[in-house]
Amino acid sequence: MANEVEPFLIKPLFEELQKERFVTIATIDYEKGGPNVSAISWVLAKDHHTICFAVDNRSRILENIKRNKQGVIILIANESTYSISGEVTIKEETLKELPLNLALLEMKVNEVRDVMFYGSRIISEVQYDKTYDKNAAERLDHQVMGALKKA
Repeated sequence: MANEVEPFLIKPLFEELQKERFVTIATIDYEKGGPNVSAISWVLAKDHHTICFAVDNRSRILENIKRNKQGVIILIANESTYSISGEVTIKEETLKELPLNLALLEMKVNEVRDVMFYGSRIISEVQYDKTYDKNAAERLDHQVMGALKKA
C-alpha cells in the first residue's frame, strides 16, 4: 500500500498514537541547516490533525523548532512506515507539574504519507526497554502521558 497520502491521521495511526511508543522526529538543524533526527516516546495524538509530544527542554529539537517549525514524525505501525509532516510549535517550554524539565510541543498534521517500499510490510513492531528503575520509569511515563492528555 505504498504511496498513499492523507491530510490527517488515518484511524489505525490515531489509535496507535494513544499510548507511549517509539517514533523518530526529524527537524531542520538550526546550526547546519540539514536534517536532525531524534527518537522520542512520549507522544499522543489529540485528534486526527494534532500530535502532542514531550521532550527534555535541553533537546536540540527545541532550538530547531524555534528557527524552523517544520517537522516530520516517522511512525512504524499498521504493517507499514508512515511519514507524518506538519508545523510544530512549542506550547510550553517547561511542564511544571513534572519532576523532569520537559517541554510540550504540538504538531499540526498537514500530510501523512505511507513511505514503505513497494511489495513489503512490517511484520514486527519496534520494542524498547527502559534501562533505569522500572518503577520510576512507569511513574514518570504515567505523569508525562497524563500531562499530554491534559494539554
